[in-house]
Amino acid sequence: MVKIEIGSLGDSFSVTSLKAYLSEFIATLLFVFAGVGSAIAFGKLTSDAALDPAGLVAIAVAHAFALFVGVSIAANISGGHLNPAVTLGLAVGGNITVITGFFYWIAQCLGSTVACLLLAFVTNGEVPKNIRICVYSIKILS
Repeated sequence: MVKIEIGSLGDSFSVTSLKAYLSEFIATLLFVFAGVGSAIAFGKLTSDAALDPAGLVAIAVAHAFALFVGVSIAANISGGHLNPAVTLGLAVGGNITVITGFFYWIAQCLGSTVACLLLAFVTNGEVPKNIRICVYSIKILS
């Protein structure tokens, strides 16, 4: 059942809400940095060779652990969404207000963008040929 609540700006800028936005930002940053970083590292270790099943499992396990850590960090503070689609589902279901969901989206998108910028900085912009996930847009800007 759809129970959309708009909410108020006063509730969305309380100290508790700001902590929740910060936790979503940090958790999403860690998730994207570890997940995409594992894919970049695998590409570097294999000299841009084709992705084999063992490498695919290693990258998937890195994503799983990163998701576990991200949700563990943010679960008690914001609910540990880490994904704008999850936030949308909670907003449509009435668990969070639309305004709060919007600020969660901003925090999540900023977290993933900062993670990609950090990956571009850490790797000196050298991304393997077969890994063009999020760092591709940063190469365009530089």
